Amino acid sequence: MELLRVQQVEKYYGNKSSLTKALNDISFSVEKGEFVAIMGASGSGKTTLLNCISTIDRVTAGHIYLENQDITELKGKKLNSFRREKLGFIFQDFNLLDTLTSYENIALSLTIQKWPVSDIEKAVRIVAQQLGIEEILDKYPYQLSGGQKQRVASARAIVANPKLILADEPTGALDSKSSGMLLERFNFLNKEYNATIMMVTHDSFAASYASRVIFIKDGKIFNEISRGNAKRKEFFDRIMDVVTLLGGEVNDAL
Repeated sequence: MELLRVQQVEKYYGNKSSLTKALNDISFSVEKGEFVAIMGASGSGKTTLLNCISTIDRVTAGHIYLENQDITELKGKKLNSFRREKLGFIFQDFNLLDTLTSYENIALSLTIQKWPVSDIEKAVRIVAQQLGIEEILDKYPYQLSGGQKQRVASARAIVANPKLILADEPTGALDSKSSGMLLERFNFLNKEYNATIMMVTHDSFAASYASRVIFIKDGKIFNEISRGNAKRKEFFDRIMDVVTLLGGEVNDAL
C-alpha cells in the first residue's frame, strides 16, 4: 500500500539573476513498511528532498502526498499537527534538550499531544526496551555517549508510532560500533513493527540495511536499486557499483 508519493517536485533557491535548482522534477513513491535510503554527493539535493518531505522546506513546484493528503498545501496549525502526529525525525546532531532527562526527551512529544501520564509511561518504557536504553532514562544528554544520544533521539522519533520516520545522516556522528547498533535497531523496527523509514546517508554500509536505495545526482534521480532477497553484503556490493558510476571519491562524496 502506498504511503508516500513525491510528484514532479522542484525546488529553487535564489532569484532570477542567480537561480539554483536543487530538485529537478523528482517523482517516486514509498510503500508502507519500506526502508528507503537516499544517497548522493554533497550538493546533490538529497537533504533538500528530505526537508521538503518533512515540511521543513516548501517545494517550488510539484506535490507531496502522505496517505493521499497533499502536505504541500498544509499551513499553520494543520501543518504543526501533521508534523507532530505523522512524522518522526532523527537528526545527525541529535537535537536533544540538555535540561531534560532521556525519559523527558522521549516523552516530550507525547506530553505536547496531551497523552495520559500512564500511557506516556508505557510507551516510553516499551521503546526504551526496544532500543536498549532502559538504564539511561534518568540521565541527561551530557552524561551520554554519542551512540546513547542517538538511540534516545531515535526513541523520541518513534515513540508515537509515526506514519513515516525521517532520518538525516543518523550515523554521521557515531563510531562504527554505535552505527551498526543503530542500523540493526532500524532494521528491527522496520521488520518487526512495519515502520516506514526514509534515511538520507552518504554511507554505503548504512544504505545496505535499506530495502531500496534511490540515488540523486544534480537534483535528479540518477538510479534506484532494490534489495529483494539478496543478503546485505550482496546489496552493499550493488550499491558500490552505482556509487562508482556516480563518480567521485566514495569516502567523501557518498
